[in-house]
Amino acid sequence: MRSTFRAFHNKKFSALLFGQTLSRIGDFLFQITIAWWVLEKTGSATAMGAVLFFSTLPMVLFVLIGGVVVDRMPRGLLLFMSDTSRGFIMLAGTWLAYTDRLVLWEIYVIAVLFGFADAFFLPAYNALIQQIVAEEDLPSANSINSLSMQFGRVAGPAIGGLIVGFGGTAVAFGFNAFSFLVGALTVVALLNIPAPARQDQGGFALQHFKDDLRDGFATIFSSPVLWVAILVFAFTNITLAGPYSIAMPFLVQQKLGGDEKMLGFIYAIFPIGYAIASLLMGSFQKIRRRGVVFYVCGALAGIGLGVFGLRMPLYFLVFAALINGAALEIDSLIWTNLMQERVPPEKMGRVSSVDTLGSFALLPIGFAFTGWLIDRIGVTSVFLAAGGITALISLLPLFNPAIRELD
Repeated sequence: MRSTFRAFHNKKFSALLFGQTLSRIGDFLFQITIAWWVLEKTGSATAMGAVLFFSTLPMVLFVLIGGVVVDRMPRGLLLFMSDTSRGFIMLAGTWLAYTDRLVLWEIYVIAVLFGFADAFFLPAYNALIQQIVAEEDLPSANSINSLSMQFGRVAGPAIGGLIVGFGGTAVAFGFNAFSFLVGALTVVALLNIPAPARQDQGGFALQHFKDDLRDGFATIFSSPVLWVAILVFAFTNITLAGPYSIAMPFLVQQKLGGDEKMLGFIYAIFPIGYAIASLLMGSFQKIRRRGVVFYVCGALAGIGLGVFGLRMPLYFLVFAALINGAALEIDSLIWTNLMQERVPPEKMGRVSSVDTLGSFALLPIGFAFTGWLIDRIGVTSVFLAAGGITALISLLPLFNPAIRELD
């Protein structure tokens, strides 16, 4: 177990992780707060899908720009600016909720602004870890970072369900604003980390921007292992994230007879599976037969989510959620390791942005369609269909010998 946590010896990494763990708790608390607010105010899955559409669309539109900026600016500064801006956005949301002036279109605006900030935050965060952590400690850093994410996914919904149930939306929004502002303060220690070394001094000239993007796409398409996985992500992110984010609140209310506290409990179970898998995998220097493991785990994740469309007791759904989380965590660790193996640090920003664009390009439309579909065919049918489609799409790449032979 000591080897799993060896990256903590890096003080810069520890500072980064502390602040972002708190921000992640706020992120997932915010998600359950918004989900239950929309459910109670509108009762519409279409409206729920629209919120997620507006949060992912700006990220998809601007993530390529964000990736190029990440490779040309200090990454700590970009994280500071992103956390600070989101903190002030949430302060405004807190005031609107406290004065009972919060309406649906304002939720859409908050979602758009968050999506724009994420377009710069996500590639900056991934690239900064690779920049500040020694190569031999990256498997440990990846596992610790994932544990931080899963801790946020456990604590955020659990705390969010309680806060919304007893304190209301304004208190939940206020906690989220606090988490972002504290996260920004912890990033101050990383502001002196310089931008990656560049061979050119072209700043943000249009030609250099195009060259960087072309380089990012070329790096991805030079390896079938990378581009096939991103193509699969483009579809399975819809079939997994849509039901999880949009259908789950309706399932809890309509089929399980639960409230926001039960929703928080169920959402908190999935990341426990992530955490268990992360602890087990973090001590390995390398996962063997990564191609087969990667896509089989994708199929298991689909089956685990599809079970929620069946009439099963709560304890069985808890087990399915653990399977889903563990399978997705193994996939995440394999993917992170593959990216770090095949992409040099000075290109990680632009390549991560291409990865994000390819993986999430269809997600805004998928969220909107999932919400519409729930209102048309029912929540259980959506879970069953999504689980089966995810499993099928995940297994198809195994017909490719290059995938099966990836070790």
